[in-house]
Amino acid sequence: MNLTTDAAAAPYQDLGEVLRQRGVQEALRCLNAEVPHRYTAVFVLDGDLLRNLYMVDKLGEARPEQLAVVPLGSSFCQFVLRDGLLCTEDSREERLLDGSPYQGMVIAYHGVPLTHGDGRLAGTLCHFDLVRQSLSEAQFERLQQAGRLLSDPVLRAAAQGEGG
Repeated sequence: MNLTTDAAAAPYQDLGEVLRQRGVQEALRCLNAEVPHRYTAVFVLDGDLLRNLYMVDKLGEARPEQLAVVPLGSSFCQFVLRDGLLCTEDSREERLLDGSPYQGMVIAYHGVPLTHGDGRLAGTLCHFDLVRQSLSEAQFERLQQAGRLLSDPVLRAAAQGEGG
């Protein structure tokens, strides 16, 4: 699964509290600050497409245009939705991703699903980078917890045409 152990995980902010007080974008910003990855993002399903609803970039640059709307069939997210996760430090070495136009462009990718209250798949929450990055087991568990916590607010925002 390409995860490293992290005995001394950094203290985490209460994402639930950040979410309640400052919203999804700020919760993602806190989550992103805890990992080495440049980006933390939310993609929501829209038929055969994934729409980027939220993205945090440590460098503060605008979202790469090619990531605004991604065809599900060529995305890394399709494997998150199918398998319940995708963790790769280097997409160039991940045979599962062979044929994806994003393989080698997005190098590190760690993602978990977002679900509706009834369990239907709705999208993904992921950390990714343009260079090789690892994620500790504790950081991945935090990502999974954040996916569960953020699902409802993200889906409400998507239904209302919001996002960041």
